[in-house]
Amino acid sequence: MLTNFEKALGFKLEAFNYLYVLCDYETLQKKSISLEQFVSLCKKKNVKIVQYRDKISSDEIQIKNLLFLKENLDIPIIVNDKIDLINYADGLHVGQEDLEKIHKDKSIAVKLIRLKIKDKLLGLSTHNEKEILEANTLALDMIGLGAYKNTTTKDVSTILGDKISYLAKISRHPVCAIGGVQIDDVIDNIKFNVVGSGFFNE
Repeated sequence: MLTNFEKALGFKLEAFNYLYVLCDYETLQKKSISLEQFVSLCKKKNVKIVQYRDKISSDEIQIKNLLFLKENLDIPIIVNDKIDLINYADGLHVGQEDLEKIHKDKSIAVKLIRLKIKDKLLGLSTHNEKEILEANTLALDMIGLGAYKNTTTKDVSTILGDKISYLAKISRHPVCAIGGVQIDDVIDNIKFNVVGSGFFNE
């Protein structure tokens, strides 16, 4: 019996360290990388899921980019934070603070998100045991967990290092490792290696 997440992926999550790529539009522009180049690299590297993050463009451009990714990649495209763009994506990824903005009770916040996104994919960022145990009680499809290592793109207060494998083991949801993760990292109990802009330095 496949989970909602596995149905969206089109396969059973039996192995570990599949590839999940962040498509940060601002980073692509800074590096002069087109969405066409991004798509072609995703295909070459057998990427299983893409999260689109865009803090700079108008909604019109974001919608156009999401539709381009969906048309050209036969994998789930998740939008970061922007619940209003859910109609153009296969799912949504939110942070802890995004949930708190919706409702201080996280289970109510997730229920309110579910009303809007229905059975589309929902991921939540977590950073420690307490947040994972909370996430275990929520109607999520996956969690992001990190930071695994130091990263240049974000200020990171907590580096999990090898502890990430223990933490991932207590999660009821598939775990996506974030923060300083490399494409070829082999990390126990981690279903997805989430790689960011470093992806293009390969």
